[in-house]
Amino acid sequence: MPFVKSIKSKSYFSRYQVKFRRRREGKTDYRQRKRLCAQDKNKYQSPKYRFVVRFTNTKVICQIAYSLVDGDRILAQAESTELSRYGLSVGLKNYAAAYCTGLLCARRLLQKVGLDDVYEGNTEVDGTVVTTEYEKKTYFVDEVDDDKRPFRALLDVGCKPTTTGHRIFGALKGAADGGLDIPHSEKRFPGYDRDAKEYDADTHRERIFGGHVGEYMEYLEEEDNQKYQEHFAKFIANDVSADGLEELYESVHEKIREDPSPAEKKAFSPDKSFKRRAKLTYDERKAAVQAKKDAKKAELAEDDDE
Repeated sequence: MPFVKSIKSKSYFSRYQVKFRRRREGKTDYRQRKRLCAQDKNKYQSPKYRFVVRFTNTKVICQIAYSLVDGDRILAQAESTELSRYGLSVGLKNYAAAYCTGLLCARRLLQKVGLDDVYEGNTEVDGTVVTTEYEKKTYFVDEVDDDKRPFRALLDVGCKPTTTGHRIFGALKGAADGGLDIPHSEKRFPGYDRDAKEYDADTHRERIFGGHVGEYMEYLEEEDNQKYQEHFAKFIANDVSADGLEELYESVHEKIREDPSPAEKKAFSPDKSFKRRAKLTYDERKAAVQAKKDAKKAELAEDDDE
């Protein structure tokens, strides 16, 4: 048997340091978070804002957050489940829904800080990256106001892989078109060819308006109607067809710009009809156990007689 050097020796284990809990759970990339949160000292304690995008099994969540010593603070938030107010109640986690959620979060934030009239964003959705040079700096908005600078935020993707065409960049594009100043390029948008180094904005626009979903709906309806009925059951129930997707998303974008404010919270009213069952005493519990034993003994006795 050849000699094998022991790399993980006693000294290795004595110096081993366990990673943070959220890193072990795969929830927080602290190396990335440090660079997103650490602000320059010459900014005089002005917070560094992050555009946080997260996906669950059922929805998209977009937030504008900044960090303090005792934790993060959320300045504005939008979820794709809110899109039902604007006419979209199905397909709440695809690329088009991510775009709508990012747009809603951006408009809601700018309305809150009083910049919604100054920075309207890109009203004509064409998939292109908008930039403006102002005082030797690059801003990712149409025009820069002389008195009020655009609201800048950095994209926070968490532990998700930033592959080309990911839904995260749909939310990013929605927020950028909504008027936020988020540094980005076209290299991760759908329609970018890495080999040819060319960007097709029309492909990205088609994805924003759910063109890929419409194509798949038409394909399934022709090839496998049963699977189409199962896979797009909610679309069918809400009378959403492949031909009407673009008009639907256009109307959602318009309604979001008209009123991005959050819905009023409903007053909590507890169910007073519910009454908690009283706790049994020790004697009552003991009697219940004895009753079960007696019933089991009687059942066994009947089986023996038979």
